[in-house]
Amino acid sequence: MFRRATTLTVALAAALLSAAPASAALAPDRSLAPGEVCFYTQPGYAGASWCYRPPGYADVPAPLHDNAASFESNADVTVYAIDWVRPGECLYRTIWTGDRSTNWEWRNKLDAVQSVRPTDCQPG
Repeated sequence: MFRRATTLTVALAAALLSAAPASAALAPDRSLAPGEVCFYTQPGYAGASWCYRPPGYADVPAPLHDNAASFESNADVTVYAIDWVRPGECLYRTIWTGDRSTNWEWRNKLDAVQSVRPTDCQPG
């Protein structure tokens, strides 16, 4: 009888684990690739993410547009976060190699990133 109860308990536990959503079973992969700057929708490098690999300019994808609560940089160059305040007017924030923030003050400003300091923007 004891053996049957143990087998039933193990089978029930396995069924419950397999029914759990994949996101609950797996921890987020935060392995930052060399040369990237990654942005996250939640503080502490959590939530949806997007990584920029210099060089050049890139618009931030919709889920992170004005919604980047944390970031970390492993880029080997300085990168500039851009906030388009209004057409023709922008601010930039410098992101240095090794720079990171678990609770970024620019969380509601990120619109784009680029690897060349924007001469037509003001520091912000």
